[in-house]
Amino acid sequence: MNTDRLVNEFIEMVKVSSLSLKEGNFASLLSAKLKTMGFEIYIDKAGEKAGGDTGNVLGRLKGTLDSQPVLLCAHMDTVVPGENIKPIIREGVIYSDGTTVLGGDDKAGIAAILEAVRYIKENNILHGDIEVAFTICEEGGMFGAKHMDYSWLKSKLAFVLDSGGDVGKVIVQAPAQLKTLTTIKGKAAHAGVAPEKGISAIQVAARAIDNMKLLRIDEETTANVGKISGGGATNIVCDKIEIAMEARSLVRSKVEAQAKHMLDCIDNACKEYGAEHETTQYLNYPEINISKDADVIKLVGSAIKRLGLEACLESTGGGSDTNIMNGKGLQAVTIAIGMTNVHTTSESIAIKDMEKAAELVAAIIQEVK
Repeated sequence: MNTDRLVNEFIEMVKVSSLSLKEGNFASLLSAKLKTMGFEIYIDKAGEKAGGDTGNVLGRLKGTLDSQPVLLCAHMDTVVPGENIKPIIREGVIYSDGTTVLGGDDKAGIAAILEAVRYIKENNILHGDIEVAFTICEEGGMFGAKHMDYSWLKSKLAFVLDSGGDVGKVIVQAPAQLKTLTTIKGKAAHAGVAPEKGISAIQVAARAIDNMKLLRIDEETTANVGKISGGGATNIVCDKIEIAMEARSLVRSKVEAQAKHMLDCIDNACKEYGAEHETTQYLNYPEINISKDADVIKLVGSAIKRLGLEACLESTGGGSDTNIMNGKGLQAVTIAIGMTNVHTTSESIAIKDMEKAAELVAAIIQEVK
Protein backbone atom coordinates (compact mmCIF):
# COMPACT_ATOMS: atom_id res chain seq x y z
CA MET A 1 0.00 0.00 0.00
CA ASN A 2 1.06 3.58 -0.63
CA THR A 3 0.86 4.87 2.93
CA ASP A 4 1.53 8.50 2.08
CA ARG A 5 -1.22 8.50 -0.53
CA LEU A 6 -3.63 6.75 1.84
CA VAL A 7 -3.04 9.26 4.63
CA ASN A 8 -3.07 12.31 2.36
CA GLU A 9 -6.31 11.23 0.73
CA PHE A 10 -7.93 10.60 4.09
CA ILE A 11 -6.90 14.05 5.29
CA GLU A 12 -8.21 15.57 2.06
CA MET A 13 -11.57 13.86 2.53
CA VAL A 14 -12.14 14.71 6.19
CA LYS A 15 -11.61 18.37 5.36
CA VAL A 16 -14.69 18.24 3.12
CA SER A 17 -17.76 18.65 5.34
CA SER A 18 -20.44 16.01 4.81
CA LEU A 19 -23.02 16.11 7.59
CA SER A 20 -26.05 13.85 7.16
CA LEU A 21 -28.15 14.90 4.15
CA LYS A 22 -25.45 17.45 3.21
CA GLU A 23 -23.02 15.11 1.48
CA GLY A 24 -23.28 16.68 -1.98
CA ASN A 25 -19.81 18.25 -2.19
CA PHE A 26 -18.16 15.12 -0.87
CA ALA A 27 -20.16 12.92 -3.26
CA SER A 28 -18.87 15.03 -6.16
CA LEU A 29 -15.29 14.58 -4.96
CA LEU A 30 -15.71 10.81 -4.66
CA SER A 31 -17.39 10.53 -8.05
CA ALA A 32 -14.45 12.30 -9.68
CA LYS A 33 -11.97 10.02 -7.93
CA LEU A 34 -13.85 6.88 -8.95
CA LYS A 35 -14.12 7.98 -12.58
CA THR A 36 -10.36 8.57 -12.67
CA MET A 37 -9.91 5.00 -11.41
CA GLY A 38 -12.07 3.63 -14.22
CA PHE A 39 -15.36 3.11 -12.37
CA GLU A 40 -18.76 3.42 -13.95
CA ILE A 41 -20.68 5.81 -11.68
CA TYR A 42 -24.35 5.97 -10.76
CA ILE A 43 -25.91 8.43 -8.31
CA ASP A 44 -29.25 7.00 -7.21
CA LYS A 45 -32.37 8.83 -6.02
CA ALA A 46 -31.89 8.19 -2.30
CA GLY A 47 -31.25 11.88 -1.65
CA GLU A 48 -34.55 12.92 -3.17
CA LYS A 49 -36.40 10.38 -1.06
CA ALA A 50 -34.56 11.25 2.16
CA GLY A 51 -34.45 15.01 1.69
CA GLY A 52 -30.72 15.35 1.03
CA ASP A 53 -28.60 17.10 -1.56
CA THR A 54 -27.24 13.95 -3.21
CA GLY A 55 -27.97 10.27 -3.57
CA ASN A 56 -25.73 7.32 -2.81
CA VAL A 57 -22.59 7.09 -4.93
CA LEU A 58 -22.58 3.66 -6.56
CA GLY A 59 -19.74 2.48 -8.74
CA ARG A 60 -18.59 -0.56 -10.71
CA LEU A 61 -15.10 -1.41 -11.92
CA LYS A 62 -15.10 -4.06 -14.62
CA GLY A 63 -13.21 -7.15 -13.59
CA THR A 64 -10.40 -9.01 -15.29
CA LEU A 65 -11.80 -12.36 -14.15
CA ASP A 66 -15.17 -13.99 -14.64
CA SER A 67 -15.77 -14.34 -10.90
CA GLN A 68 -18.62 -13.10 -8.76
CA PRO A 69 -18.74 -9.36 -8.05
CA VAL A 70 -18.06 -8.00 -4.58
CA LEU A 71 -19.60 -4.93 -2.94
CA LEU A 72 -17.50 -2.63 -0.73
CA CYS A 73 -19.44 -0.13 1.37
CA ALA A 74 -18.89 2.87 3.64
CA HIS A 75 -21.01 5.89 4.48
CA MET A 76 -20.20 9.45 3.46
CA ASP A 77 -21.87 11.35 6.29
CA THR A 78 -20.45 12.34 9.64
CA VAL A 79 -22.01 13.38 12.92
CA VAL A 80 -21.81 16.87 14.40
CA PRO A 81 -19.62 18.70 15.15
CA GLY A 82 -18.27 17.77 11.74
CA GLU A 83 -17.57 20.99 9.87
CA ASN A 84 -14.18 22.67 9.37
CA ILE A 85 -12.32 19.58 10.54
CA LYS A 86 -8.61 20.18 11.08
CA PRO A 87 -6.78 16.83 11.20
CA ILE A 88 -3.56 16.52 13.17
CA ILE A 89 -1.01 13.69 13.00
CA ARG A 90 0.74 12.91 16.26
CA GLU A 91 2.97 9.87 16.86
CA GLY A 92 1.42 7.86 14.04
CA VAL A 93 -2.18 8.63 14.99
CA ILE A 94 -4.60 11.03 13.27
CA TYR A 95 -6.82 13.23 15.45
CA SER A 96 -8.94 16.33 14.95
CA ASP A 97 -7.87 19.53 16.70
CA GLY A 98 -10.37 18.71 19.45
CA THR A 99 -13.13 21.07 18.34
CA THR A 100 -14.80 18.58 15.98
CA VAL A 101 -15.03 14.88 15.31
CA LEU A 102 -12.33 13.52 13.02
CA GLY A 103 -14.69 11.97 10.47
CA GLY A 104 -12.86 8.65 10.39
CA ASP A 105 -16.36 7.29 10.88
CA ASP A 106 -16.59 6.59 8.04
CA LYS A 107 -14.09 8.29 5.77
CA ALA A 108 -11.38 5.94 7.00
CA GLY A 109 -13.48 3.17 5.46
CA ILE A 110 -13.74 5.05 2.17
CA ALA A 111 -9.99 5.75 2.15
CA ALA A 112 -9.24 2.05 2.71
CA ILE A 113 -11.49 1.06 -0.19
CA LEU A 114 -9.96 3.57 -2.60
CA GLU A 115 -6.38 2.64 -1.71
CA ALA A 116 -7.10 -1.09 -1.93
CA VAL A 117 -8.58 -0.75 -5.42
CA ARG A 118 -5.61 1.34 -6.56
CA TYR A 119 -3.27 -1.34 -5.20
CA ILE A 120 -5.14 -4.03 -7.12
CA LYS A 121 -4.98 -2.02 -10.36
CA GLU A 122 -1.38 -0.87 -10.04
CA ASN A 123 -0.14 -4.40 -9.36
CA ASN A 124 -2.18 -5.91 -12.19
CA ILE A 125 -3.89 -8.31 -9.81
CA LEU A 126 -6.69 -10.28 -11.47
CA HIS A 127 -10.11 -9.61 -9.96
CA GLY A 128 -13.81 -9.86 -10.60
CA ASP A 129 -16.13 -6.87 -10.82
CA ILE A 130 -15.63 -4.51 -7.88
CA GLU A 131 -18.69 -2.54 -6.80
CA VAL A 132 -18.75 0.28 -4.27
CA ALA A 133 -21.62 1.90 -2.39
CA PHE A 134 -20.87 5.13 -0.56
CA THR A 135 -24.08 5.91 1.25
CA ILE A 136 -25.76 9.03 2.57
CA CYS A 137 -27.29 9.61 5.99
CA GLU A 138 -26.19 6.46 7.78
CA GLU A 139 -25.82 8.44 10.98
CA GLY A 140 -29.26 10.01 10.55
CA GLY A 141 -31.14 6.73 10.27
CA MET A 142 -29.51 4.68 7.48
CA PHE A 143 -31.69 6.43 4.91
CA GLY A 144 -29.14 5.98 2.16
CA ALA A 145 -29.15 2.22 2.56
CA LYS A 146 -32.92 2.16 2.97
CA HIS A 147 -33.49 4.06 -0.28
CA MET A 148 -30.61 2.61 -2.28
CA ASP A 149 -31.28 1.44 -5.83
CA TYR A 150 -30.30 -2.19 -5.27
CA SER A 151 -31.39 -3.09 -8.79
CA TRP A 152 -28.22 -1.43 -10.12
CA LEU A 153 -25.94 -3.68 -8.07
CA LYS A 154 -24.90 -7.18 -9.13
CA SER A 155 -23.14 -8.27 -5.94
CA LYS A 156 -24.62 -10.70 -3.44
CA LEU A 157 -21.79 -10.36 -0.90
CA ALA A 158 -21.16 -7.00 0.81
CA PHE A 159 -18.44 -5.79 3.17
CA VAL A 160 -19.20 -2.67 5.17
CA LEU A 161 -16.17 -0.88 6.63
CA ASP A 162 -17.80 0.81 9.60
CA SER A 163 -16.71 -0.41 13.01
CA GLY A 164 -14.19 0.41 15.68
CA GLY A 165 -11.88 -2.25 17.03
CA ASP A 166 -8.89 -4.14 15.67
CA VAL A 167 -8.74 -5.15 12.02
CA GLY A 168 -9.91 -8.75 11.99
CA LYS A 169 -13.10 -8.12 13.95
CA VAL A 170 -16.23 -9.00 12.00
CA ILE A 171 -19.76 -8.16 13.13
CA VAL A 172 -22.02 -11.14 12.43
CA GLN A 173 -24.88 -10.35 14.83
CA ALA A 174 -26.73 -7.09 15.35
CA PRO A 175 -30.20 -6.32 16.73
CA ALA A 176 -33.43 -5.36 15.10
CA GLN A 177 -34.79 -2.02 16.26
CA LEU A 178 -38.49 -1.35 16.67
CA LYS A 179 -39.50 2.25 17.33
CA THR A 180 -42.56 3.46 19.24
CA LEU A 181 -43.80 7.04 18.79
CA THR A 182 -46.79 7.99 20.91
CA THR A 183 -48.83 11.09 21.62
CA ILE A 184 -50.75 11.00 24.90
CA LYS A 185 -53.80 13.25 24.96
CA GLY A 186 -55.16 14.41 28.29
CA LYS A 187 -57.35 17.41 29.10
CA ALA A 188 -56.29 20.97 29.85
CA ALA A 189 -57.50 22.81 32.94
CA HIS A 190 -56.35 25.63 35.21
CA ALA A 191 -53.85 24.01 37.55
CA GLY A 192 -54.64 26.38 40.42
CA VAL A 193 -58.39 26.89 40.06
CA ALA A 194 -59.77 23.55 38.81
CA PRO A 195 -57.01 20.95 38.39
CA GLU A 196 -59.51 18.13 39.04
CA LYS A 197 -61.17 19.00 35.73
CA GLY A 198 -57.99 18.21 33.83
CA ILE A 199 -56.17 15.05 32.83
CA SER A 200 -52.40 15.47 32.99
CA ALA A 201 -50.73 13.88 29.98
CA ILE A 202 -47.46 14.14 31.91
CA GLN A 203 -48.89 12.14 34.81
CA VAL A 204 -50.21 9.50 32.40
CA ALA A 205 -46.82 9.26 30.69
CA ALA A 206 -45.07 8.99 34.04
CA ARG A 207 -47.32 6.10 35.09
CA ALA A 208 -46.81 4.33 31.77
CA ILE A 209 -43.03 4.70 31.81
CA ASP A 210 -42.78 3.72 35.48
CA ASN A 211 -44.46 0.41 34.63
CA MET A 212 -42.15 -0.35 31.71
CA LYS A 213 -39.23 -2.72 31.84
CA LEU A 214 -36.43 -0.63 30.35
CA LEU A 215 -32.71 -0.53 29.58
CA ARG A 216 -31.13 -4.01 29.77
CA ILE A 217 -33.93 -6.57 29.47
CA ASP A 218 -31.74 -9.63 28.86
CA GLU A 219 -28.44 -10.38 27.12
CA GLU A 220 -30.11 -10.03 23.72
CA THR A 221 -32.64 -7.27 24.35
CA THR A 222 -32.66 -3.60 25.36
CA ALA A 223 -35.29 -0.86 25.56
CA ASN A 224 -35.20 2.87 26.11
CA VAL A 225 -37.36 5.98 26.35
CA GLY A 226 -35.29 8.50 24.43
CA LYS A 227 -37.36 11.67 24.21
CA ILE A 228 -40.30 13.30 25.98
CA SER A 229 -41.69 16.65 24.83
CA GLY A 230 -44.77 18.70 25.63
CA GLY A 231 -46.35 20.90 28.21
CA GLY A 232 -46.15 24.63 28.76
CA ALA A 233 -47.01 26.91 31.64
CA THR A 234 -47.05 25.52 35.17
CA ASN A 235 -50.57 26.82 35.72
CA ILE A 236 -52.04 24.64 32.97
CA VAL A 237 -52.67 20.92 33.32
CA CYS A 238 -50.72 19.48 30.38
CA ASP A 239 -53.07 18.08 27.75
CA LYS A 240 -50.57 16.59 25.31
CA ILE A 241 -47.14 14.97 25.45
CA GLU A 242 -45.07 13.15 22.84
CA ILE A 243 -42.76 10.24 23.62
CA ALA A 244 -40.17 8.49 21.42
CA MET A 245 -39.04 5.00 22.48
CA GLU A 246 -37.22 2.03 21.07
CA ALA A 247 -36.64 -1.66 21.66
CA ARG A 248 -33.79 -3.74 20.27
CA SER A 249 -33.04 -7.44 20.23
CA LEU A 250 -31.03 -10.00 18.34
CA VAL A 251 -34.24 -12.08 18.30
CA ARG A 252 -37.21 -10.72 16.38
CA SER A 253 -39.82 -12.28 18.65
CA LYS A 254 -38.19 -10.64 21.68
CA VAL A 255 -38.14 -7.15 20.19
CA GLU A 256 -41.77 -7.54 19.19
CA ALA A 257 -42.69 -8.73 22.68
CA GLN A 258 -40.85 -5.80 24.30
CA ALA A 259 -42.54 -3.29 22.00
CA LYS A 260 -45.93 -4.80 22.82
CA HIS A 261 -45.16 -4.55 26.54
CA MET A 262 -44.36 -0.85 26.18
CA LEU A 263 -47.55 -0.25 24.23
CA ASP A 264 -49.58 -2.16 26.84
CA CYS A 265 -48.16 0.13 29.55
CA ILE A 266 -49.32 3.16 27.58
CA ASP A 267 -52.77 1.62 27.03
CA ASN A 268 -53.20 0.77 30.69
CA ALA A 269 -52.09 4.19 31.94
CA CYS A 270 -54.46 5.96 29.55
CA LYS A 271 -57.37 3.81 30.68
CA GLU A 272 -56.54 4.45 34.32
CA TYR A 273 -56.62 8.23 33.92
CA GLY A 274 -59.19 8.55 31.14
CA ALA A 275 -56.67 9.77 28.57
CA GLU A 276 -56.19 8.77 24.94
CA HIS A 277 -53.14 8.07 22.83
CA GLU A 278 -52.12 7.82 19.21
CA THR A 279 -49.21 5.43 18.75
CA THR A 280 -47.14 4.29 15.78
CA GLN A 281 -44.79 1.34 15.98
CA TYR A 282 -42.51 0.33 13.14
CA LEU A 283 -39.46 -1.80 12.45
CA ASN A 284 -36.63 0.66 11.82
CA TYR A 285 -34.20 -2.03 10.74
CA PRO A 286 -33.99 -5.83 10.86
CA GLU A 287 -31.64 -8.01 12.86
CA ILE A 288 -28.46 -9.65 11.57
CA ASN A 289 -27.71 -13.27 12.39
CA ILE A 290 -25.19 -14.63 9.92
CA SER A 291 -24.15 -18.27 10.05
CA LYS A 292 -20.47 -19.07 10.40
CA ASP A 293 -20.92 -21.23 7.30
CA ALA A 294 -22.21 -18.35 5.16
CA ASP A 295 -20.19 -17.51 2.05
CA VAL A 296 -19.53 -13.97 3.24
CA ILE A 297 -17.99 -15.28 6.49
CA LYS A 298 -15.83 -17.84 4.71
CA LEU A 299 -14.57 -15.19 2.31
CA VAL A 300 -13.70 -12.54 4.91
CA GLY A 301 -12.18 -15.24 7.12
CA SER A 302 -9.87 -16.30 4.30
CA ALA A 303 -8.93 -12.69 3.62
CA ILE A 304 -8.09 -12.07 7.28
CA LYS A 305 -6.02 -15.26 7.36
CA ARG A 306 -4.17 -14.06 4.25
CA LEU A 307 -2.95 -11.12 6.36
CA GLY A 308 -1.73 -13.46 9.09
CA LEU A 309 -4.52 -12.40 11.44
CA GLU A 310 -7.32 -14.32 13.13
CA ALA A 311 -10.96 -13.51 12.48
CA CYS A 312 -12.92 -12.47 15.56
CA LEU A 313 -16.66 -12.90 15.01
CA GLU A 314 -18.63 -10.61 17.31
CA SER A 315 -22.08 -9.29 18.15
CA THR A 316 -23.03 -5.64 18.56
CA GLY A 317 -25.92 -3.74 20.09
CA GLY A 318 -25.93 -1.09 17.38
CA GLY A 319 -27.40 -0.87 13.91
CA SER A 320 -25.78 0.15 10.64
CA ASP A 321 -26.18 0.04 6.86
CA THR A 322 -25.32 -3.64 7.20
CA ASN A 323 -28.70 -4.34 8.84
CA ILE A 324 -30.53 -2.76 5.93
CA MET A 325 -28.46 -4.56 3.30
CA ASN A 326 -29.09 -7.95 4.89
CA GLY A 327 -32.77 -7.10 4.99
CA LYS A 328 -32.60 -6.38 1.25
CA GLY A 329 -31.29 -9.87 0.53
CA LEU A 330 -27.51 -9.35 0.52
CA GLN A 331 -25.07 -11.27 2.68
CA ALA A 332 -23.39 -8.33 4.41
CA VAL A 333 -20.99 -8.05 7.33
CA THR A 334 -19.42 -5.09 9.09
CA ILE A 335 -15.65 -5.19 9.44
CA ALA A 336 -13.54 -3.20 11.89
CA ILE A 337 -11.03 -0.65 10.65
CA GLY A 338 -9.45 0.59 13.88
CA MET A 339 -11.54 3.68 14.63
CA THR A 340 -11.57 4.82 18.27
CA ASN A 341 -13.77 7.21 20.27
CA VAL A 342 -16.13 7.73 17.33
CA HIS A 343 -18.84 10.40 17.64
CA THR A 344 -16.64 12.42 19.98
CA THR A 345 -14.09 15.21 19.60
CA SER A 346 -11.50 12.70 20.84
CA GLU A 347 -11.97 10.47 17.79
CA SER A 348 -8.78 9.08 16.26
CA ILE A 349 -7.36 6.40 14.01
CA ALA A 350 -3.84 5.00 13.85
CA ILE A 351 -2.14 5.08 10.46
CA LYS A 352 -1.07 1.45 10.90
CA ASP A 353 -4.73 0.46 11.28
CA MET A 354 -5.66 2.37 8.14
CA GLU A 355 -2.95 0.40 6.31
CA LYS A 356 -4.28 -2.90 7.69
CA ALA A 357 -7.83 -1.98 6.68
CA ALA A 358 -6.72 -1.25 3.12
CA GLU A 359 -4.75 -4.50 3.04
CA LEU A 360 -7.83 -6.39 4.21
CA VAL A 361 -9.99 -4.87 1.47
CA ALA A 362 -7.40 -5.85 -1.12
CA ALA A 363 -7.30 -9.37 0.33
CA ILE A 364 -11.10 -9.61 0.15
CA ILE A 365 -11.02 -8.66 -3.53
CA GLN A 366 -8.37 -11.32 -4.19
CA GLU A 367 -10.27 -14.02 -2.30
CA VAL A 368 -13.45 -13.66 -4.36
CA LYS A 369 -13.89 -16.66 -6.63
